[in-house]
Amino acid sequence: MVYNKKMKVLAFETSCDETSCAILEDNKVLANITNVHILHRDYGGVVPEIASRIHTALILPSLKTAIEISKINIEEVDIISATQGPGLIVSLLVGFTFAKSLAYFYKKPFIGVDHLEAHLYSIFLDFPFLKPPILFLLASGGHTEFFLMEENEEIKYLGGTLDDAAGEAFDKGAKILGFPYPGGARIAEMAEKGNPEKFNFPRAKTPVFSFSFSGLKTSLLYFVKKRPKKFIRENLEDIC
Repeated sequence: MVYNKKMKVLAFETSCDETSCAILEDNKVLANITNVHILHRDYGGVVPEIASRIHTALILPSLKTAIEISKINIEEVDIISATQGPGLIVSLLVGFTFAKSLAYFYKKPFIGVDHLEAHLYSIFLDFPFLKPPILFLLASGGHTEFFLMEENEEIKYLGGTLDDAAGEAFDKGAKILGFPYPGGARIAEMAEKGNPEKFNFPRAKTPVFSFSFSGLKTSLLYFVKKRPKKFIRENLEDIC
């Protein structure tokens, strides 16, 4: 099947804890429904089985809302797609199976989409004039990686984190400091008001196109453990 940018595309994303459904036409997003699951806050992180159950409950309402906003019915759609990985397997199964079942019932072509490639190509929705070669820094959820899109649009992996992803380090650091999940954004917000010179945390020396955040996270853990809670509260902005 030859891709035509004027095609109407129905897409689902359930790789982690957010249930998303979008409808596009002519490379324009007509509807983009994303449901954030706050239930995970009670557990301090994403629980795969709970995420899967919430996806199951929300995926059909998300589709109905997307259809209502875009005013495009499934019969009018040219392609149905869904994230096929990487991600939490029990979460991926919900969106992938639902989308594939729709495609089978309505006799539409189905395309499984790589989660990371989708991040890279999504930039062309807002910046269609960009031309390869393009250097990407992908920092999303459990990923912190460099990719190069070459002139023939082949994607080359250049390097990435050697342990934790940046987002993972943020969320785990937030948990150490007592922020509710997800607390990464709270750390970034407080850091804007702090003094970056007051405390010295280690920075890993890594090869080009590589990162390492586990040592920084461990250093923060022992820093907090060795000091009174009052000290941490009074210096929270500077620590962040």
